[in-house]
Amino acid sequence: MMFLWKSMRKGMKSSNGSIKWRIGQWQKHEGELDMCESGFHASKRIIDVMGFVNMEVLARVEVKGKSITQNDKQVWSRMRIVKAYKWTKKDSVSLAIYAAELVLKNFEKKYPNDDRPRKAIEAAKAVLKKDTAKNRSAADAAAHATYAAANAAYAADYATHAVAHATYAAAYAADAAYAADAAAHAAEKCLNKIEKWLLERVKSLEVI
Repeated sequence: MMFLWKSMRKGMKSSNGSIKWRIGQWQKHEGELDMCESGFHASKRIIDVMGFVNMEVLARVEVKGKSITQNDKQVWSRMRIVKAYKWTKKDSVSLAIYAAELVLKNFEKKYPNDDRPRKAIEAAKAVLKKDTAKNRSAADAAAHATYAAANAAYAADYATHAVAHATYAAAYAADAAYAADAAAHAAEKCLNKIEKWLLERVKSLEVI
């Protein structure tokens, strides 16, 4: 048996939305497999699946049959959902904050006088604690300020550029999909720590 992770939309809908997924029920793909086009897709890591579908449901799936494998995703001819969890905007923002804080020191070491990413993180935390119009407005302003920092950092190197974008995503709490995607790309060397955080987060998610 092989178990992977799959990102799904609300109602356990896949990206094409045509399959009626049920817990424990096997689905079979008829025809040839084609990465990103046909077959059932999943990944070994949660952080990878978050970039493919705006995740509202995180599913643990079992796969078998024919397959095609890439570094960050796989496509299979047969799949069933073993367990499914609700993933909310709050979860995505929490992830973005964690990823941003994980690498914030790298940015501040290179730009010690630029506190925009730190302010963006604090603004995102305020929204996470109390989601009000005032806090959202402050987070949005911090996000735009940090976006300017991201563009400036790009000229220096990819790592600091990614850090700034991660903090931008953390501040921009209204966009959970972007927050998750930016967190996934915060810094390659931090992905293992982020994946560990995600696996711990799963334990507190609501089971569907």
